[in-house]
Amino acid sequence: MSALERLAATIEARKGADPDSSWTAKLLSRGAEKCAEKFGEESVEAIIEAVRGDRARLTAEAADVLYHLLVMLAARDVTLSDVFAELERREGTSGIAEKAAR
Repeated sequence: MSALERLAATIEARKGADPDSSWTAKLLSRGAEKCAEKFGEESVEAIIEAVRGDRARLTAEAADVLYHLLVMLAARDVTLSDVFAELERREGTSGIAEKAAR
């Protein structure tokens, strides 16, 4: 199991936890919209670090983005397995062809 899969499992396990004892539970208790907002904030911070060129800061912000993406997905009951299945479905397809098919 990868670190990403372990993180997704931890997030799933925290869905029913007390929001006062878990940051993840607190985010999830605020609803999917708040989780999406937090994901957006973290994404912007990662973009800023990518533009600045600070590799260490970008790495840290990218980790935050992945965490908040998984929280947002969990808030809408989308699993990492669902995302992996979609990536596998797209594998071998040109990005240009995939976008044209939408």
